[in-house]
Amino acid sequence: MNIENEVFKRSTILCDKLLPFGFKREKGIYVISRYILDNSFRIDVTVDDMNNISGKIYDLAFDEEYTNFRIEEQNGQFVSQVREEFIKFLEEIKDHCTNTNYFISSQANRIATLIEKEYGDKPEFPWDGDSSGVFRNPQNQKWYGLIMNINKKKLDKEDRDVEILNVKLDSLEIEKLLKCHGYYRAYHMNKKNWITIILDDTLTDEEIMDCVKKSHHFTVKATNWLIPANPKYYDVINCFNDTDIIFWKQSSNVNVGDLVYLYVAVPYSAILYCCQVLEVNIPHQYADDNLSMSKVMRLKLLNRFPQDKLTLDVLKSYGVKSIRGPRSMPKDLEKFIERSLKNKK
Repeated sequence: MNIENEVFKRSTILCDKLLPFGFKREKGIYVISRYILDNSFRIDVTVDDMNNISGKIYDLAFDEEYTNFRIEEQNGQFVSQVREEFIKFLEEIKDHCTNTNYFISSQANRIATLIEKEYGDKPEFPWDGDSSGVFRNPQNQKWYGLIMNINKKKLDKEDRDVEILNVKLDSLEIEKLLKCHGYYRAYHMNKKNWITIILDDTLTDEEIMDCVKKSHHFTVKATNWLIPANPKYYDVINCFNDTDIIFWKQSSNVNVGDLVYLYVAVPYSAILYCCQVLEVNIPHQYADDNLSMSKVMRLKLLNRFPQDKLTLDVLKSYGVKSIRGPRSMPKDLEKFIERSLKNKK
């Protein structure tokens, strides 16, 4: 029974707190002792140069180490009292000489720190007695991350405890990442929309935070964009015939989860498509006499509109006189389209 690991599993030793608490520095390590049970037993606790903490108990009457308190099957009154005194001393050291970590693994704690720095969100622990930490957007309470401690056998055949991070991603990206080491089908979440990442330094913090960023985008209120499409330069009318996923020039600050309404110019002069942004800032160098681009975004078709529904005359009545480049949608026009879609259903 490794009592020290259990007591300090979510703690980081603060060396500058050890001496004030009563530790002494001897031969490169910190040591402290406490006498218990009418001075008949002595607890010795050491902290080495790697901040590993360990303890021993000595029976002073026999001048030998007492180890029965580490045997789980030993539950007699005396051995239980010795064990309780040992744990009590360790808890005092933890309270005075450590910082409490949210999670067990160093990478899980680093990711939690990076998330707090990036978004200001700390993990929430909504289940009593459960160490699972939820990250949610405070604006709408939507989850974008969940760190859990599980046995790795739930992911593959390896029998060991690990911490994992669940994040929400586009289904196509999930299938792509599952071919890479360190990613697994979502544990305890919808496997179509979520993916599990192992937090044992298999992946870099940067790789993991890239997934966190994409997951967080799904919790941000979508911006509706009105973007022009010229059928003279690109056959937008037929682009969705064989697929509902296309790449489109990105020239504005579009985010994952935003909605893009494609306004198709003459001879249509109407909004014909509504798409959701799945991925942004994809490098793509292209130039011809009519078009140049350095990055594209990936769009998924959500709705088609009849040619006579969202015409330029309709848009003008909501203050949109022309569409020469990407622009945000007027709120009244958004509400009009939402009502139209509800009536369609």
